[in-house]
Amino acid sequence: MTQQIPLSGDVGIDAASVGEVVEIADDVAYQRLAIVNVIYWGLPNSNWVLIDAGVVGSAAAIRRAAVARFGEHARPVAIVMTHGHFDHVGALRTLAEYWEVPIYSHPLETPFLNGQSSYPPPDPSVGGGLMATLSRFYPRGPVDVSQWLRPLPADGSIPEMPHWQWVHTPGHTQGHISLWRPSDRFLIAGDAFITTAQESAYAVWRQEPEMHGPPMYFTPDWQKAEQSVRQLAALQPQHVVTGHGPALHGPEMRAALEQLANNFRTVAVPKQD
Repeated sequence: MTQQIPLSGDVGIDAASVGEVVEIADDVAYQRLAIVNVIYWGLPNSNWVLIDAGVVGSAAAIRRAAVARFGEHARPVAIVMTHGHFDHVGALRTLAEYWEVPIYSHPLETPFLNGQSSYPPPDPSVGGGLMATLSRFYPRGPVDVSQWLRPLPADGSIPEMPHWQWVHTPGHTQGHISLWRPSDRFLIAGDAFITTAQESAYAVWRQEPEMHGPPMYFTPDWQKAEQSVRQLAALQPQHVVTGHGPALHGPEMRAALEQLANNFRTVAVPKQD
């Protein structure tokens, strides 16, 4: 079974039920769609950015949430991808065709988003849960959104998202990024680390707050994954929303993230690795 760093007390849990949009800052909200979160950045009734695009079949739910938050004719100025795994790109092409907006990702993620390459096969033997066992059936791509795809600027800025920076956090994928706003220490971590045991269907359903490394079955480079978690822990975030699990904030969250970084090889890495 996967090991865990449980959380309780002052973690500021902002948990979403399936389909619900939860605001965690004036300009940041997230929506839980089946097994994954998508994030909306921007003030209501203003320019906004979608971060990641959920599982297949999520487009209608994302569009409804956008209309409710940003107005009747809601259309983002951009889509930013933390990475291109199936549960983050499921509605990407449908939304890009509908909205006709640029999609930004790390250049190393390009082959998985322009139709060239599929991801490495998952390891269904790790984690000891149903989600891991079923991973052999998960799509690996490639997805082709090359018509809208743009590389993130090399200077770390994020187009259409002033005051935010992208941070290269490889390991889960080679071009994985996280998003960071220094002014209020707000971190959108993607799957660099997560706050639920994604290998377990029960944990995914319950959404009890726990600090975990990236989903085991789809993480090929554990050395880089550890370096990425250490890099994010060093930022000392105040607010965190990840690709899986509830949004968290506060000192207990930071302590758990530090514990994950310091004990990554025993807590996060599968035993055979």
